[in-house]
Amino acid sequence: MDTTKGFVVPAGGGKHLDMGAPGRFAALKLVGHETNESIMLFEETVPVGTKSLFHLHRDSDEVAWVLVGEITFKIGDEVTVGGPGTCAFFPRNVPHAWKSTGSEPGRVLFMYTPAAAGGYVEELLNHRPIDDDERKQLRDRYQWEVIGPNPL
Repeated sequence: MDTTKGFVVPAGGGKHLDMGAPGRFAALKLVGHETNESIMLFEETVPVGTKSLFHLHRDSDEVAWVLVGEITFKIGDEVTVGGPGTCAFFPRNVPHAWKSTGSEPGRVLFMYTPAAAGGYVEELLNHRPIDDDERKQLRDRYQWEVIGPNPL
């Protein structure tokens, strides 16, 4: 793809990924090879109670923008709750986690810059079903480090 011309992903567009839990899915809007590895961006639907790994990224910063619902974020030692319009920044090498804590399913826009860490999510499109060993290998490949269970 020629990233010097730019492009538009229409509403409902992008690559769709079943995240393996009822009601949890992602729409990959921008993938690394389309942006010259500058950014990777996806919108995830997260049912109430859905939570991320407690992890960090070695090669990318991450941004989360809450579109719908309520999300509780842990970034380093700080815990913050935010609703629609809340924006969270997860610097590379800083442990972080999130959990959908509202009364309705959430929708969150996630972005990695550079796109490196987003490669993990992109690869999930091609690795279904995936077992724990394969998942760990993918996380290692894309410089994700799991710190422990989600503390939220």
